[in-house]
Amino acid sequence: MSEISVSPHKMSTRSRTVRAGEQAAAGGRHGLRALLPFIGPSLIAAIAYVDPGNYATNIQAGAAYGYRLLWVVVAANLMAMLIQTLAAKVGIATGKNLPELCRDHFPTWVNVGLWLVSEVAAMATDLAEFLGASLGLNLLLHIPLLWATLLTGVVTFAILSLERFGFRPVEVFIGALLAVIAASYLIELVLAPPQWGPALHGIAVPWMADAGSRMLVVGIIGATVMPHAIYLHSGLTQRRIVPHSEAEARRIYRFERMDVVIAMTLAGLVNLAMMMAAALFHRTGHSAIGDIAGAYHTLEPLLGPAAAGVFLVSLLASGISSSAVGTMAGQVIMQGFVGFSIPIWVRRLVTMLPTVAVVALGVNPTTTLVMSQVVLSFALPAPLITLILFTKNRRLMGPLVNRRLVTWVTGGIAGVIIALNLWYLVSLV
Repeated sequence: MSEISVSPHKMSTRSRTVRAGEQAAAGGRHGLRALLPFIGPSLIAAIAYVDPGNYATNIQAGAAYGYRLLWVVVAANLMAMLIQTLAAKVGIATGKNLPELCRDHFPTWVNVGLWLVSEVAAMATDLAEFLGASLGLNLLLHIPLLWATLLTGVVTFAILSLERFGFRPVEVFIGALLAVIAASYLIELVLAPPQWGPALHGIAVPWMADAGSRMLVVGIIGATVMPHAIYLHSGLTQRRIVPHSEAEARRIYRFERMDVVIAMTLAGLVNLAMMMAAALFHRTGHSAIGDIAGAYHTLEPLLGPAAAGVFLVSLLASGISSSAVGTMAGQVIMQGFVGFSIPIWVRRLVTMLPTVAVVALGVNPTTTLVMSQVVLSFALPAPLITLILFTKNRRLMGPLVNRRLVTWVTGGIAGVIIALNLWYLVSLV
């Protein structure tokens, strides 16, 4: 990701982070001081795992099936942890992001196809994220939904403008919003304690019975393992801290792997808390709740205005942060696959248009959110397969090449996701 240079007489936050990271890579820093310069890329990627699409699928799953689909959240999060680790590793080992590697190694027609699929996924992502933030503003501040959508666009562009000060301010801001989301759901679990016995059973025992649960399984995976997050993560780690030896490459990768584990564990816990909180609707006879607005209006009489307000604050933080991250990913995708980019304000404007159309036509926002996550699940095999191909290539990856077991496990994950998609298609027919 490009950086605007700063005056030489004043060391920027980026310079300090890079210098600290280089010292850690060379073995000059230890413990938490060594890890801190590498914390950040996974926090940005993790926002994609707690975006409004997750709210939609988790609320529907919790309301309709209680704790029974918690196992899907755990499985999807474990998949995400491995996949994002490999995405980070690609950037460290090659100095290029995943779309750039595709452009270097695949024919033009393949890259154009991958780009188009990725752009469709990026638009589906933006649709979910914009709708979530717009709903949050609409319900919290009673702003008309169309105006809330336009205001969301302005706010996300302001966040993206932080990039001119370097990568660290963006990482800190996005990390702060992730902390707001996590704190909000901790409060929700205090206000509505879950039934831990059934919850643990739902985490440990897979269950899937009808077409509705199958759709939600595919949607939860699509909402959790995000195509654009794979592309973006490889871009966030490329040339962030450049290794000068094999030992430094291994050390940088070890730190980035810890960053992934921390961020993905936090995102996974938030998703579990989200579905467990939504199980309250199932327990109280409100299983038919199928949208975010309905969840908000039901929460208020059940738990009081404080719980409903906390829910909206978390939704707003999720929508705003994830829409900014989605735009960052879109820039990486376009520049990597086809070698050109457009001004970020143009991309922000273009990717807003489907959301504005959905709002203007009065389409149910939460139904649109869930279906957008199914679209993402169908787009996911493309980055997964390319990621596997590149990370098992010793010539490209050097000392960070995958072990054979890792390649087989990642291939198995890709196979499971493709099988679920086919299963869902057959169930629709």
